[in-house]
Amino acid sequence: MPATKPPYAAVTRRYRGAGRFIHGYVACKLRMDPVHRDVLALAAKAPFGRVLDVGCGRAQLDLLLLEAGLAASALGLDVNAAALAAARTAGAGLPFEARMHDLALDAPLPKADTVLLIDVLYQLRAADQDALLAKATKAAGRTVVVRTFDPTQGLRSRFTRGLEVLGRRFWPTSGSHVQPRPIENAAAALERAGFAVRVRPCQEGTPFANVLLVGRRRDV
Repeated sequence: MPATKPPYAAVTRRYRGAGRFIHGYVACKLRMDPVHRDVLALAAKAPFGRVLDVGCGRAQLDLLLLEAGLAASALGLDVNAAALAAARTAGAGLPFEARMHDLALDAPLPKADTVLLIDVLYQLRAADQDALLAKATKAAGRTVVVRTFDPTQGLRSRFTRGLEVLGRRFWPTSGSHVQPRPIENAAAALERAGFAVRVRPCQEGTPFANVLLVGRRRDV
């Protein structure tokens, strides 16, 4: 990575103007959610280029990639207007854009080198998960990165599902569904679209059943 260490503090400072709750939320997520560390490690091996983050929320992962010099630009899509507003303010001065986008609408995704689907798939119905994966593979020039939770990890999976169901009441960026499917479903969809897929845990230091699926185009 170009930076000697992940620029968590620099990204956290960008959210100071978004209010105490959002600033604290971002600081906590950057410190405790291993997806930030794991995605940075992936990008350090092969920079992500133009990033499309579908369901970006407050977009701290996108700003982290930009601050680390591991993405050329980032476009965040979400349906939550308040989260997008916070992301736009925090991303001032960086090659970052945030747009409203409803996944329920039948619209293609913008083209990018790398498409991120972080904690999005399991919040959709099964048919909508398939549709989103198809759109993501068409949009991605090189890489698709999916973080989702594995329903086959016993107690970890039950705990993750229970917390997600409870969170529907409190988390403004959450979808209305909790429908995790076998990881093989998403992996097979990526492989059929011409991606070589690796699956790795993304749960270190947490009680959750999260995994990363990393799909890279075979023909590039």
